[in-house]
Amino acid sequence: MHYTIESDSLQVSIRHKGMELSSLKSKMTGQEYLWQGDPQFWTGQAPILFPIIGALKDGKTSYEGKDYAIPKHGFIRNSPEARLIHQSTDSLLFRFESSPETLEAYPFQFALEVSFRLSGSSLVVSHQVYNLDNKVMYYSLGGHPAFACPLLSEEKLENYQIEFPEVETDHTWMITAEGLIGERGDRILNHTNLIPLHAHIFDRDALIFKSLKSKQASLSHREKGPILRMKFDDFDYLGIWAKPGAPFVCLEPWLGIADAADHSGLLTEKEGIRALSAGASETKKYSIEIL
Repeated sequence: MHYTIESDSLQVSIRHKGMELSSLKSKMTGQEYLWQGDPQFWTGQAPILFPIIGALKDGKTSYEGKDYAIPKHGFIRNSPEARLIHQSTDSLLFRFESSPETLEAYPFQFALEVSFRLSGSSLVVSHQVYNLDNKVMYYSLGGHPAFACPLLSEEKLENYQIEFPEVETDHTWMITAEGLIGERGDRILNHTNLIPLHAHIFDRDALIFKSLKSKQASLSHREKGPILRMKFDDFDYLGIWAKPGAPFVCLEPWLGIADAADHSGLLTEKEGIRALSAGASETKKYSIEIL
């Protein structure tokens, strides 16, 4: 099942399963900006990553002496259990609650509310995390939207680039065969605000940045200029990824990261993990603006 919301300039669809964004289209031109999925490369489009991001070392994490096997990127993205609790012309609100099934994989009682709201040419995706437990809750949260790139069939990936508002100097981080964070990689950003895209840029998996000054990134055409802009003030990390040869690029704001190859295995010591007090809640959002 899909739900659709609209503003004057955009039409957006969200799939019930996983509360996943499935279409981001201009009403004026008919241009689809979101990757539409293809099993040849990747069937996902914009999964919500919760309560972990990436892979766990040895496929498990330990909390209070017990091991828990949480699937890569968490269990929200493949779950049909969210409830739609509000719908208007330009907004949707979903709620996912913990259950006996989630407690087997993740030892906290929680609720996650996800809202999609259109305002003119922008989509705001907001995540409110509720700790319904009587103990501190540890979690990570991230977005994974994939944008069609190139937009036109006669174009190539080389026609595009990622732009940041700040001049950046930052390394990426290597990803091991097990999907863990390994050694520091190349200095992808070296006193520049541009990452030129090309056919081999994702040959070694995602570009992962831990120390960006910028809290926004734009997908731009090298000649035509910016196409869309993501703002992610609430997020600490940014991943940029595509399957090599696939016609999309993901801009991924993260609160948290995959386990390091030398991680202790303890959930409480996981890099980037959030600690939310018993009974508390917090809201984290990002936005996508069509330019």
